[in-house]
Amino acid sequence: MALLHSGRVLSGIAAAFHPGLAAAASARASSWWTHVEMGPPDPIPGVTEAFKRDTNSKKMNLGVGAYRDDSAKPYVLPSVRKAEAQIAAKKFGQGIPTHWGTEQRSLEEWPVCHCADHFWNWSLKDRSQFSFSRDVFLPKPTWGNHTPIFRDAGMQLQGYRYYDPKTCGFDFTGAMEDISKIPEQSVLLLHACAHNPTGVDPRPEQWKEIATVVKKRNLFAFFDMAYQGFASGDGDKDAWAVRHFIEQGINVCLCQSYAKNMGLYGERVGAFTMVCKDADEAKRVESQLKILIRPMYSNPPLNGARIAAAILNTPDLRKQWLQEVKGMADRIIGMRTQLVSNLKKEGSTHNWQHITDQIGMFCFTGLKPEQVERLTKEFSIYMTKDGRISVAGVTSGNVGYLAHAIHQVTK
Repeated sequence: MALLHSGRVLSGIAAAFHPGLAAAASARASSWWTHVEMGPPDPIPGVTEAFKRDTNSKKMNLGVGAYRDDSAKPYVLPSVRKAEAQIAAKKFGQGIPTHWGTEQRSLEEWPVCHCADHFWNWSLKDRSQFSFSRDVFLPKPTWGNHTPIFRDAGMQLQGYRYYDPKTCGFDFTGAMEDISKIPEQSVLLLHACAHNPTGVDPRPEQWKEIATVVKKRNLFAFFDMAYQGFASGDGDKDAWAVRHFIEQGINVCLCQSYAKNMGLYGERVGAFTMVCKDADEAKRVESQLKILIRPMYSNPPLNGARIAAAILNTPDLRKQWLQEVKGMADRIIGMRTQLVSNLKKEGSTHNWQHITDQIGMFCFTGLKPEQVERLTKEFSIYMTKDGRISVAGVTSGNVGYLAHAIHQVTK
């Protein structure tokens, strides 16, 4: 494929800034991009763009899944600042642990292969070296980007019941019925904790039953863990499901992100881990992962990885960071409680218990699309059309306004 000459690109830019050059540019051959259609907007950035254009001083952006402090400002963790100072002084550890937690066996005590991954997604395009099938079963609903990630990797998308809109909770019966019918060697996507977008997680006893079926059906358990620490405030507790599966002899795959729990959203830092049978198997699997990674991104960005490594490998920083994660989780839990309390003060007669029952950064409010539209038009409160809100965007200063608005569109 021929590359577009840089001179053509620069001349187009020059014409845009110098009207006198426009005539000369138009006389040239038509652009290569004339027939390119406008792509559909992504719903999450679309919410943010609409929010930015709004001039209402009371506007709220509850669409983005990034932590904000009680002033609705981005929060730079003090432990991250200290880690950056250590890095500047060349005082940082090497390597990136793919887990955190101390109460149970860590992943490093099992034969594993892992690699740094600057995005959540890992391409599954080349399945020739792996035994799982083309079918991947996603919970309904799931993170919006899961669908294009697996679809573009050539997988056949299927689903299993997960969220019950009647109870705004986990449809355990439906999930078990569907998972028990999934063909062997299929990929089963599981949210390790703080399910996005619903905030609904299985209880430990339910995870045990899911693991039993996964092992019996010989399914490939693919864990997405983007919000470790935000479910309960305890990293060990939030990693319970992954560790239980491994202890049951299930060779899981784990995609981890430090974007949320370290506030490194712009650094694109994470880890991809595959648990193997033994060290020799881990080496062989790792060799294939390197082949996949080479044409994708070759090497992930180093700065975010160094920050994560410094925090996880430095005892004092690690301790401080865990306390900061708990602080963030506690603030979100507190906002859930305050929202329900303010809804009651507004006189709402609806049952809002699901807001406090759900966990993590997100809440599936149960609001209908037309109610969401009213919230945006009448109150300048922005969220996705499915009624999902990022509780991290709720503060002690705006929770009353949010409760009032929700009451007005639901009464």
